[in-house]
Amino acid sequence: MLEVRGIDKTFEAQPLLQNISFLVETGETICLLGPSGSGKSTLLRMIAGLESADAGQILLDQIDLASTPPHLRDFGLVFQDYALFPHLDVFDNVAFGLKMKNWKSDEVKTRLAEVLELVNLRGFDHRKVTDLSGGEQQRVALARALAPRPRLLMFDEPLGALDRALREDLLNELRGILHRTQIPAIYVTHDQDEAFTIADRVLLLHDGKIVQEGTPANVWSKPNSVWAAQFLGLGNIIGGKIINGKKVETSVGNFSMPCKHKHQAGEKIYLLARPLEGENEANQIRGRVVDVLFQQDRFKVTLDNSLYFYLKIGPKIGQMLEIKVKLECLK
Repeated sequence: MLEVRGIDKTFEAQPLLQNISFLVETGETICLLGPSGSGKSTLLRMIAGLESADAGQILLDQIDLASTPPHLRDFGLVFQDYALFPHLDVFDNVAFGLKMKNWKSDEVKTRLAEVLELVNLRGFDHRKVTDLSGGEQQRVALARALAPRPRLLMFDEPLGALDRALREDLLNELRGILHRTQIPAIYVTHDQDEAFTIADRVLLLHDGKIVQEGTPANVWSKPNSVWAAQFLGLGNIIGGKIINGKKVETSVGNFSMPCKHKHQAGEKIYLLARPLEGENEANQIRGRVVDVLFQQDRFKVTLDNSLYFYLKIGPKIGQMLEIKVKLECLK
């Protein structure tokens, strides 16, 4: 088990990471999800031993790693730019770490056959890495990280250079590999689709802090702040104020809404509005359609009140719509 405990880091006299703490259990994949500059990659480099923290500890099986150099941590890293040796073939790229650890030749061959099979590169042993596609090169990088049987795998935006279809295929394969090998992993990305596909648990980073964590389903369905809902693109954020009890006044109408927070009359709040199907009693938002954009299997419909909704059926521009919505109060 890896434990990150109270990590702080400043950069140019500004706080970059503040009191970062989390666990990674055996066989668990966690994802550090956040915008560029939120400190994700810096945190990964600290865990790898490539940078030091100003405060806090990183422990593996309750042993502090502060005095353990990077090459003795037995962690595998996979980067966006592959970091392969262009003058070596696939076999020698993947075998590099094993040879550095003085594995015997027959052990290297046996292990190489196992990991190349695992990443669907059987028979690629003597191919030049410069002749491979981007997806194949990333598989080589993954095989190289897996070969020494690392105690932890770390991925820093590993699929950022690949096209969408290839990224989705590799992501699903990677998830399967991690579950089969039961190697704990930390995956860094700014892409929520990647995060929700690969992770058992998602940690949202914002301004150097973990602002929310949970399963992908929980983070998606229950954002705990305006920032989280906006970053994840979950729906419309509508400002309003409490009229009385559970009544909320907004620029697009007055709504009734159950809320677990305690509010005073006149208090300003923010609501997350998402389409709701199959409910007889629900809040409705009314507006005229000003734009319809087809996106894969749904339509992004924008109304004249600047709100947008994703619908299964695309209406006509100029049509009046009444959309049932689920309203959630955000902090």
